[in-house]
Amino acid sequence: MKNYTILLLSIFFFSCQQKENTKTSVDVVSDTISATKNKVENKKEEDKKEEDKKEENKQIGDTIAMNFSDEKGLFTAEGSLDSIHSRIYIKFKNEDSGELNATIIPATGKGNIRFNQIIFPDKSSDGPFGMDLKIPLQQKGNHILVIGHSLMADNPYFGKFQVKLENKKK
Repeated sequence: MKNYTILLLSIFFFSCQQKENTKTSVDVVSDTISATKNKVENKKEEDKKEEDKKEENKQIGDTIAMNFSDEKGLFTAEGSLDSIHSRIYIKFKNEDSGELNATIIPATGKGNIRFNQIIFPDKSSDGPFGMDLKIPLQQKGNHILVIGHSLMADNPYFGKFQVKLENKKK
């Protein structure tokens, strides 16, 4: 009996020592709603950032996909040539026949860099060209421009450059 009383008293004291949970079910529901609202707002911000990133023509490895043009129809991208990527491939899609005007602008102003080749959708090619290119595009489909340094000249170009493409429709 004495052991039984000590056991009951110890249970009573331990139960009095516990802190009460003062949150009501309404507080829990409002916390859940605000957490969900924050997640939705964060997701919207992430989607906007991804859209901003998608609106640029960026170099990935040795390839630049020209997917986005400005309001004038001019495709612009920045790239870089280095010892690992001595050739850069510019991929673009031509939907109408017209004339392609392309320009390479090196960051240093001048350099041994040029359009080495253009590969047409039927896998035929033409080139080499200089830093400026004007060529009629008769075929519809995916074209590839190859940018690199001239093998006929000394001092290959390594560094950043900007490339601009404009397809003037007939």
